[in-house]
Amino acid sequence: MTRPSEDELIAHFFAPLAGPGAFGLRDDAAILAPPPGCDIVLTKDVLIGGVHFFPNDPPDCIARKSLRVNLSDLAAKAAEPRGFLLGLALPEDWTADWLADFARGLGEDAAAYACPLLGGDTVKTPGPLAISVTAIGAVPSGRMVQRAGAAAGDLIYATGTIGDAALGLRLRLAAADDRHWTSALSPKAAAYLADRYLLPQPRLALREALRAYAHAAMDISDGLAGDLVKMLRLAGMTAEIAAAAAPLSEAAREALEAEPTLIETILTGGDDYEILCAVPPDRSLGFEAAAASAGLTVSAIGTALQGAAPPLFKDAEGQALVFAKASYQHF
Repeated sequence: MTRPSEDELIAHFFAPLAGPGAFGLRDDAAILAPPPGCDIVLTKDVLIGGVHFFPNDPPDCIARKSLRVNLSDLAAKAAEPRGFLLGLALPEDWTADWLADFARGLGEDAAAYACPLLGGDTVKTPGPLAISVTAIGAVPSGRMVQRAGAAAGDLIYATGTIGDAALGLRLRLAAADDRHWTSALSPKAAAYLADRYLLPQPRLALREALRAYAHAAMDISDGLAGDLVKMLRLAGMTAEIAAAAAPLSEAAREALEAEPTLIETILTGGDDYEILCAVPPDRSLGFEAAAASAGLTVSAIGTALQGAAPPLFKDAEGQALVFAKASYQHF
């Protein structure tokens, strides 16, 4: 396929994804009317080739991940997606076939999550591929669930399972000192972990349960241990967490059985895109029931306590776990 010009690129690949108010991407801006009685929620993530994804990942998966990590932020704020803006910096070696697959994956996810493209920009870059998505959501006025707000005695919950994506990344990197546990994994487990790194699953179905029951929430993107620090510190809280309480997939349990020190990767590695939240104990049963009705599993992993110290993670013997880093950090 011949490589199109910038105007042709937008018209051919991205205009078909445009939602109402985007004018077919023929204007410099779009119009978005908030639903009556709702606040607008904005979030942005930038993904860079070689940092957030592998350059040889399938282009449709790169596109899906770029949108989904933003949808995960909306999910944690109890917001419903309304649309997104896309910034795309393409390196010199891009091809029309690559972009066609990228646009296909992006369009399929935009339709599946009812989050249409509203506008953006395309540029060239001498560096790696860079993708910037600004996701726009709506939440009933005054009902956005903030990070701050956890109270003493609140139960700390996590959705889904923790550590799968971080283990999937280690599988992809295939370091020599990981061979003893990677070779012990079943093919099914290895494939599951790899997929969890490649394609996050935003927990948008939890938004009503969060609005009804949660004091605070955030998505787990940089690692459970570090993100728990961020959420509790804002409220002057700490916690004691039994590492065994962290919800693990069968695949992660396989890896941990082969190499127990992987508990640090599981708890600090990041890319989970699950939701971490604080729920009053007298509302916990309602929250669990609402999550189950939405088709999601939630696990109580600890209790918020007054204190300024970082949350303490303990092993099966009650000994404190010491991590080299509590979470992924860019700098």
